[in-house]
Parts: sequence; C-alpha cells; structure tokens
Amino acid sequence: MLTCDHPVPPDRYNDRVEEHLRVTRFYHASQIGVVQCQKALVNALIERWHPDTYTFHLLVGECAVNLEDVALILGLPTDGLPVTGMTMSSFEALEAEWTILFGDKFGTGVHYKFLPLLRDFGSIGQYSWGSACLAHLYRALCRASRFNCKKIDSPLTLLLGWAWIRLPYLSPLPRKSRNFPLAKRWHNWERGDRRYRYLTLSHFRKAFDEIQEGQFVWAAYDVDRVDPNIIPAEIYMQSVVWSATVPLVSFECIEWHATDRIRRQFGFVQEVPHQKWNLDKAHGEVLTGPKNLNWTTAPSHSFWVMHWTTNLYVS
Repeated sequence: MLTCDHPVPPDRYNDRVEEHLRVTRFYHASQIGVVQCQKALVNALIERWHPDTYTFHLLVGECAVNLEDVALILGLPTDGLPVTGMTMSSFEALEAEWTILFGDKFGTGVHYKFLPLLRDFGSIGQYSWGSACLAHLYRALCRASRFNCKKIDSPLTLLLGWAWIRLPYLSPLPRKSRNFPLAKRWHNWERGDRRYRYLTLSHFRKAFDEIQEGQFVWAAYDVDRVDPNIIPAEIYMQSVVWSATVPLVSFECIEWHATDRIRRQFGFVQEVPHQKWNLDKAHGEVLTGPKNLNWTTAPSHSFWVMHWTTNLYVS
C-alpha cells in the first residue's frame, strides 16, 4: 500500500496577517487546519483512477475531482491567470532569487517554482491557484497508479474531502457541518471517530466493488446538501469556469480537466465525451535536470497555456 505525504499542522498567525491572506485569496484555505489522512481510502481511489481519461471508474460511472470541488472544498480561487512562468535550476540563479529549496519525495527542489509569483502580494490573487492545485492532484494520481510507485504527495485534503462529500457513507463523522471551506467539516476528525482510522484497504475495495446507484452523490452541492449561505459570494462568482473542459496549468505540470466525461456532476445528462486531447510531451514533463525555462512560452506548453487563457474568463 502506498504511503501518503501530508502537510504538518500550520503555524498560528497574527491577526494582522488576515488582511494579507484575504488579498491573496488564500484566506479560506488557511482556515481548514489539519485533516488527517485515511491511507486505505486514498489507495482504493488510486486503484480506480484511469490516467487515460483523468477520471475514477466506478460501477455507477466515471467521476473526478473538478474545479467546483476545489473551490468549495478548499476555498481556493479557480478563475484567473494560469500559474506558470520561469523556473531556474542553477544554484547561482536560485541564490540570486533568495530561494530556499524544499525537497519532494524524489529529493529534488520543486516548490521554489512558485516563489516568483508570490513576491508581490497585490498580484498573488490574480492567479488560478485552484486549477494549479488540481493539476498537481491529477499528476500525483497518474503517477501513483503505476505499479512501481511507492508514495504519493499531493493535496490529499482535496482528494479526501471530495470522496467524503461524494460518497458520504464512506466518510468519518464530520465534526463541523456548517463551515467553509467544506474540508473544515473534517478538521481533526480522528478525535470524534477514531475507529475510522483503522478501516482497511479491503474495506474500501469492497465498498467500491459493490457501489449502488444513489450511493455516489452527483449533485453534491445542491441546497439540500450544502447551505448556500455559508458559501462566500466571491466563490460563486468563479462558477463560470467550473464545468469548462480545459487544460490545468502549473509550470511544467499540464493535466486535463475532462468535464465532458463527468457531466452528471454538474447536473447535466451525460453524452458521448469529446475526442481525447493528446497532451503529448507536456503531460510527462518533470522538474529534474537543467530546467532554466519559461514554461509560458516553452514549445511543449505554450499551446496549453494559451488554451486556458483564451477559453476562460479571467478576473
């Protein structure tokens, strides 16, 4: 079974920081706190993930985490500019940019790539951080579905929150039901439902093997399930992008938001999906080796960056 990297508890911040968090549109995500991982459920979901379609395959149909889920579960902005730009790999260049490297599971620096976009607080909020987050989740699921992968590092709070909202009979007891973002329902869930921690991979495999129509919640955010009064107005203002079939962009990471395959999650009738887009080299790109590159104009990526920019409303 794969092990799961999960973030450490966030540090408490001074109240004066709140104003800056709101300007950057990271405030809602900062309020979630710790959501403990259920490794067996994560592994069972990975087994149902199909990299060719970017969807989970269940007996009741194809489904996936989408931009609507990101906005409501994490409270991240899903509209805006693509998260992309220049990356540098030489020590001198990184030192010049005041960069501290943070290692990922492969032992290479990855997170430094975001720092140039974070220098100006006033411009941070113009980026679609939610779509970048979803791109990294898709990338992690695609990698984890390989037979030789031993570890997954990704926004697992998003994946778990999605599973617990869409498959409520497989969720731990929510500690808070009227909080936003919705992931906050399961903040420190272990304190109220310790037995859930010990459910096994075979338990979740059996649940997926025997899933019945009606157990997967297609319209997960209808008013009878989520009180619309707890959702901030600025979140609903992003809804124009949620069902768009577009590439998801985060520097070297390009994934596909295959909403044409999961129309029922948006209240529509499922029709025959469009012909699959071939992401080609962009889908397998990684930040290893020399990568002094502007991904906005890179030949393998520029088409997909432009696709996002020209096909979506940019706030």
